[in-house]
Amino acid sequence: MAAPAYRRILLKLSGEALMGPDAFGYHAATLAGITAQIKDVVALGVQVAIVVGGGNLFRGATGALSGMNRTTADSMGMLATVMNALALKDALVAAGVDTRVQTAVSIGHVGESFERDSAVRHLEAGRVVIFGGGTGNPFFTTDTASALRGAEIGADLMLKATKVDGVYTADPKKDPTASRYTTLSFDEAIARNLGVLDTAAFALCREQALPLCVFSIFNPGALQRVVMGEDEGTRVTL
Repeated sequence: MAAPAYRRILLKLSGEALMGPDAFGYHAATLAGITAQIKDVVALGVQVAIVVGGGNLFRGATGALSGMNRTTADSMGMLATVMNALALKDALVAAGVDTRVQTAVSIGHVGESFERDSAVRHLEAGRVVIFGGGTGNPFFTTDTASALRGAEIGADLMLKATKVDGVYTADPKKDPTASRYTTLSFDEAIARNLGVLDTAAFALCREQALPLCVFSIFNPGALQRVVMGEDEGTRVTL
């Protein structure tokens, strides 16, 4: 079997991905499927770090829209991501994958505080590292946290797992003629307002020359195909 195309990756998982077809919380079969894909990639020798969102439990922006103070709402959203990090860790450990949680907000007995060198040591030892708590600051999305952590740990690729198998010229659910981009430049994605990442995350990825792949985590084996360098999803590069 050919060697993986990437040595170390940063996988961005939305909270919504964990709830599958449900309206809230965790969907056991969906969580098991995601866990299996991660385990398969770890078995290839790829170092895997993960940033997980919290939208299946609470969204800071939604709380702010309902009148809550934005800083308070975002702090609650960060705690939701920590809960998701623990749920994902539990599933991975149950599947036999050595995993650590590091959080940007200090919660002693729940997980380690984020520390770049410690995270890299875990990765080099073959452990999956899940980053919870976003950036630790309000007003920043978990997309930005993913770009930040990816740059800090020296990831070779940032992957954004979605429900769609890449970036399209139009919404494929509404336009049957829409076609998937195989590759894009960051400048093209920004100019076309494709909404792949928020502006801050895009800018950081471009500045740090951190390539991005947008793919569907719900396609069986998709994560492995991405790390093997196959035609899966859409790659965004300089």
